[in-house]
Amino acid sequence: MMMTLRLIVPPDRTGRVIARLADDERLTDLVVLPGAAVRPRGDLVQCEVTREAVSDVLGWLRDQDLYEDGSVVLSEVVSAPSANARATEAAAPGAPDDAIVWDSVLDSAYGEVRGSWSLYAFLTLATAIAAVAVVTDSSILVVGAMVVGPEFGLVAALAVGLAGRRLGLVRGAALLLLKGFGLAIAATVVLVLLARLVGWVDLSDVTGPRPLTGFIWRPDKWSAVVAVLAGCAGVLSQTAGRSSAPVGVFISVTTVPAAGDIALSLALGAPGHLLGAAAQLGINLLGITVAGVATLLVQRALWKTRRRSRAA
Repeated sequence: MMMTLRLIVPPDRTGRVIARLADDERLTDLVVLPGAAVRPRGDLVQCEVTREAVSDVLGWLRDQDLYEDGSVVLSEVVSAPSANARATEAAAPGAPDDAIVWDSVLDSAYGEVRGSWSLYAFLTLATAIAAVAVVTDSSILVVGAMVVGPEFGLVAALAVGLAGRRLGLVRGAALLLLKGFGLAIAATVVLVLLARLVGWVDLSDVTGPRPLTGFIWRPDKWSAVVAVLAGCAGVLSQTAGRSSAPVGVFISVTTVPAAGDIALSLALGAPGHLLGAAAQLGINLLGITVAGVATLLVQRALWKTRRRSRAA
């Protein structure tokens, strides 16, 4: 697995950067275009880097102040079938999936906490679907609500902020989670009240028998276990670049379904169910966050140990 590294380098540092990159067997396809960059001005340098080497190279570039005086862009290489690329991969010991590109993880986390109208919209729609799932006692709709919900990115960003001791990131992720769920629940409460007004729902839809969705407001020890396992899987999928794995995480955790149950309980007046659903939401968010932080810390420790052993 390789990544493309595109740099804009101030001319006074180009020679030093080229010498460093050309001397690393874990890089290939090194291209230099003097004076090609317009904003910021400088020389364009591009190469393919094995995932295992990315953090080493980026750390050196940071020490050369390229993050401030130039530009650094990373992107995934979909395929590199050449013999040259295979030889470059062989020069980097270890498995690509085990390498954490911390700069990329951080950049993705900061991207999550910028917020957008689409995040609020998807979270509100997911919560409304979850409320319908409770009313109809439909497990299929519960899964649908889980998949539509976009909240895992924010929880992962919160875990990254805590693991990296970045208070601004922690504050932004926590605030956006609070605002997102608050708006989604409030909007769903309004929809439920309108449905109640026209006779579509009543209190029995929440308090009556719900064999398929009753687990939403009845958290137990397994709620915590699944949240922890899902948190580990979700963070691993992000650090290892496994884009398909988060779908399984979305289907595993009872965050959005709990928010939908909270909205129904508020609108229809079911305090017992309200407390249970709130506990379910809290357990899942806390479990995912704690597991995510622990996973990141363990990964970083293992990667640092491996790098030190290679250096020795």
